[in-house]
Order: sequence, then structure tokens, then C-alpha cells
Amino acid sequence: MAEGDEDLPRDAKIVKSLLKSMGVEDYEPRVIHQFLELWYRYVVDVLTDAQVYSEHAGKNTIDCDDVKLAVQSKVNSSFSQPPAREVLLELAKNRNKIPLPKSIAGRGIPLPPEQDTLISPNYQLSIEKKQSAQAAEEMEEDEQSTEPNASEEQRTDMLQQTPQKVSFPLARRTK
Repeated sequence: MAEGDEDLPRDAKIVKSLLKSMGVEDYEPRVIHQFLELWYRYVVDVLTDAQVYSEHAGKNTIDCDDVKLAVQSKVNSSFSQPPAREVLLELAKNRNKIPLPKSIAGRGIPLPPEQDTLISPNYQLSIEKKQSAQAAEEMEEDEQSTEPNASEEQRTDMLQQTPQKVSFPLARRTK
């Protein structure tokens, strides 16, 4: 035994020997504890299920058949088998029938058309023009003395000082 193995519990020694038998020589010490926690949790889940199956069958004790059924149930619900090769080939064949979108030629990284991207602008900006103190005073005076027959030049000045909205439409996807 290596140094420090004497104070390890029996289960930790088993995990350590399993790692060694699989060719894993270099690992952090907490790996053993993580495997032990996983191992204990799995055993508790299986035995709890086996107890439920035993009670359902009207037995007072858990027997080998209950444990086998619990393990099989755990395997069926925890681990799924990948689809058959033929199914995957058929799915790939159907998917590959659809051509890829044409890319935009240009410098840099080739990108798909705008309608196929998620990075197209889809927002609005509110741009306020900065005013000097003198312009702000003039605007206040203009607002106070606004006449219904104000000149076109005054109206244009007032419009230029209001916030502008810039919008970018969402690109619609065509299928």
C-alpha cells in the first residue's frame, strides 16, 4: 500500500484501486470523495426503489429480484441508448437536402444573409442633442412666447432641439 492508505476507509481504498486498474495514476484526492458520494447516492436510490418494489409485492424483506428490478429501472431512466445508425443516417440525409444559406461576400469572416443572423440591429435609439446654456434659455423664452403664427424658422429651430428617434426594423425570415 502507498503512504496514507492506512487511514482510508475500505470503500475509498476500493475506489483508489479501481482508478489504478483503469490506468489513472494522477488525480486530486477529492476525486475519491466525489466517487464515494456518487456511489453512496446511487446505492441509496437503488435500495430505496428495491424497498418500494418489495413492499408492493407484499414482502417484508428486500430480495435479489427487487434489487435487480430497481437497478434495471434506474438504468432505463438514467441512461438512454443512442438511436440506431440507420435512423441517424436517415435524419442526416433529410437535413442535408436543405442547402446552406448563401454567404455575403466581402472582407473578413463570411456571414449569412441578414435575415438569417441574430446580430442584425433590432432596437431604437433616442438621441438628444446637447444644448448650450444660452440655447436652453432661448428655448425657454421661445416656449413662453410661442404665438400661433410663429415663423417657419422658429418652428424648425424647435424641431431640431427635440430628441430624435432612430429605429432599425427587425429582419423577417423567409422560408
